[in-house]
Amino acid sequence: MTDTDRPSSGSRPGPRLAAAWSSLGGDPDLLARVTTVERSGALPARLPVRETARACVGACALAAAELGARRAGPARRGHHPGPGVPAVRVDDGAVAAAFVSERHLLVDGRAPVSFAPLSRFWRTADGWVRTHANYPHHRARLLAALGTPDDPEAVAAVLAGRPAAEVEETVYAAGGLAVALRTPAAWAAHAQAAAVARRPLVERGRLDSAPARVLAPVDRDPLLPAAGLRVLDLTRVVAGPVATRTLALLGADVLRLDPPGLPELPDQHTDTGFGKRSALLDLPAGRDTFEELLAAADVVVTGYRPGALDRLGLGAEALAERRPGVVVAQLSAWGAYGPWAGRRGFDSLVQAATGIAVSEGSAGRPGVLPAQALDHGTGYLLAAAVLRALTEQAEEGGSRFVRLALARTAAWLLEGTAPTRAPGDDRTAAAPGPASASASASAPGADVSAGGSADDRFAETDSALGRLRYARSPVSFTDGPRDWARPPGPWGTDPARWNADPAR
Repeated sequence: MTDTDRPSSGSRPGPRLAAAWSSLGGDPDLLARVTTVERSGALPARLPVRETARACVGACALAAAELGARRAGPARRGHHPGPGVPAVRVDDGAVAAAFVSERHLLVDGRAPVSFAPLSRFWRTADGWVRTHANYPHHRARLLAALGTPDDPEAVAAVLAGRPAAEVEETVYAAGGLAVALRTPAAWAAHAQAAAVARRPLVERGRLDSAPARVLAPVDRDPLLPAAGLRVLDLTRVVAGPVATRTLALLGADVLRLDPPGLPELPDQHTDTGFGKRSALLDLPAGRDTFEELLAAADVVVTGYRPGALDRLGLGAEALAERRPGVVVAQLSAWGAYGPWAGRRGFDSLVQAATGIAVSEGSAGRPGVLPAQALDHGTGYLLAAAVLRALTEQAEEGGSRFVRLALARTAAWLLEGTAPTRAPGDDRTAAAPGPASASASASAPGADVSAGGSADDRFAETDSALGRLRYARSPVSFTDGPRDWARPPGPWGTDPARWNADPAR
């Protein structure tokens, strides 16, 4: 172990982990259970990406260890000194590998393609705009809004003659996805940024006076804090599925539900589908089936736009009324408040709007983080919030809600950074080419998962999808699980029902 890899003292956690744990309502004394292995080559960036990623994973692992200690059977309780909470270890190498898990995934030796040709930064008449067109319906709406054929050169020509703000509004009005590049200062002056800034990193609340949750002891090896709990997963893309993938690692029976007419990207589903089952259900037509699932669910995780599920009676209050004692975890891109609350969004777009892309840019060009860190970081925080809510329920009762937003995580990442000017209006600069199309491209030559043994960070397994090579979860605590109990299966092919034995 080199000097830069030496573990830091567990009794003196970094300020970002302390802030995340505080936002989750955790006992600050438990931070002494955390040790870290810091690796300076992991997730290189101008912004504190490595520290933020470490904090998100550390908070999640500590929340899992805390719940595990509560559920540990008598034979286990003497294993852990001090407050009885298992020791947590956060390794920057494992964290970095997991934060770019989509890049490490191999399916029968094939590497997935993460971003489509029209998902990138483009030059406009007065700056830059970021588009997202990975899904066919988003690509079609973008092209319809711009009036161009499906050709990057044609799109570039149209965008070069239009102001970025106009493109943003025109594409949004057509149901597509485009965001004008902003500096941190410009975003701070935006009404949506002001709405986000008024909220905590993790919003938490009690919905009713349901009785305290009774958690059965868990004596299994490994210790699975979420064993026997049922999680309805109504999320898509990355952040929400990362959260539910983590809950599955910890023993939960996770059932992901998707509408039949809204297909998922196969490789994206594979990367985030470990430990879970996947079923198709049309909520309006299959309402009786959904209500049966809800009646036996312990947790419901949603990742659709605020209001979209409310119209179907699936808001936090409505769910708790029908299923007292449930934990409702809500995730959005821009937040459940403010003028952009109803807008679609992805990690790459939030990076562009909030000033992150400017902060990471150079030579008149916008830049990107070394990972989709808003997605992954928010995903681990969301899982942590669910685990902490379950612990609080066991102590105080009550249905609970937790709420996070990519834009709020972005604000946290930017805290304490100096305002940065927008990339210059150098009209001779060409639009970024394919190498910069990804929202998570690394610096040249940087090892985003530096440190740690490959045997520790990666694993292989056979599955119905083929032979998979994948990044292990970075969530690690004494006696905890090292891997998922099952590989992902094909999207939407499982029955929409719970396992007969919820502990399996």
